[in-house]
Amino acid sequence: MHDSTDAKSLDPKAVMLWRMQRLIRLLVVTIPMLIAVGVAAASVVRSELVIVLVITLIAVNGVLAISWPALEYGAFRYAVRDDDLLVQSGVLFKRWSSIPHNRIQHVDTRQGPMERIFGLSRLLVFTAAGMSADGSIPGLRTAEAERLRDLLSRRGGDDGV
Repeated sequence: MHDSTDAKSLDPKAVMLWRMQRLIRLLVVTIPMLIAVGVAAASVVRSELVIVLVITLIAVNGVLAISWPALEYGAFRYAVRDDDLLVQSGVLFKRWSSIPHNRIQHVDTRQGPMERIFGLSRLLVFTAAGMSADGSIPGLRTAEAERLRDLLSRRGGDDGV
């Protein structure tokens, strides 16, 4: 992170969770969609070419489903500093978000079925800026997400006092 030595990583189980989510999406959405597009394209283009293209796209998506989560995990850091929450993410395009404690309206933890299996949760930080979360930290151990939620909730609106 820029200047923070106390930056923390996510729970390593996040990599396996994200792989499983991507593989399920590959099986349920991507492969059927590519097959449907391939069948439609086969009436216009040579079938052999379409088959090669569909298999190649499925293979590339499979490799990304396995490898990309580790890259995302390695790129994600967060730190609760004196005045703000700093979140760094992004593999190709780095993003640093700073959310001042005095702007925090509320903090939630969320846990879907797959996250529950892995014992992980997502922390969502909301400010007055909008209805959606202004900051998100996925892949936290549930106890850590709850600890951070409580800490940030107490600090939110303190105005530095």
